[in-house]
Amino acid sequence: MGTDTGSRGSVLRHVSQNVRRLRLAAQLSQSQLCEKSGVSRRMLVAIEAGERNVSLTTLDRLADVLNVAFSELVQAPEQPDRTRINELAWAGAIAGSRAVLLASAAASREVELWEWRLEPGEEYCSQADAQGWSEQLYVFEGALTVQLAEQRRVLGPGDFFVYPSDQPYSYRNDGACAARFVRNVVI
Repeated sequence: MGTDTGSRGSVLRHVSQNVRRLRLAAQLSQSQLCEKSGVSRRMLVAIEAGERNVSLTTLDRLADVLNVAFSELVQAPEQPDRTRINELAWAGAIAGSRAVLLASAAASREVELWEWRLEPGEEYCSQADAQGWSEQLYVFEGALTVQLAEQRRVLGPGDFFVYPSDQPYSYRNDGACAARFVRNVVI
């Protein structure tokens, strides 16, 4: 998970709490989890104590054995919205290099990755998608208004939103410059 000290402490604490809680829920001893995941006992003890940076690969191996998604290991345990993660998952050796896991959604078939650009005044309206579909939006330029049946959200640069798309929805640019965003459709 790298060495960015700004968010590292909270993520290490989340990983520590989550690995221990999930291991106990699975009724696995540390030795059993180590054996099944291929992670050394020394590493697991340090992870559960919140004392050790851990690679993304190691977290993937632990998540696989614990039968949970990667996101469940790094998310704040008290986070009420299980789709919203927004946690630093990796920081590079060079300042500014980082990977932040923004959101997670269950998928049964596939995930589509889209890049969108809406010019000022443009609107895209959609009928409801199939039951169980969801979308993840991340705005990196301009402002995007998302209208759902019961909810309206205005997203600016760096904002993201996860919602079930099995309801009518629309995207609108009410701003003065182009809105650029990434859209994942989770099917």
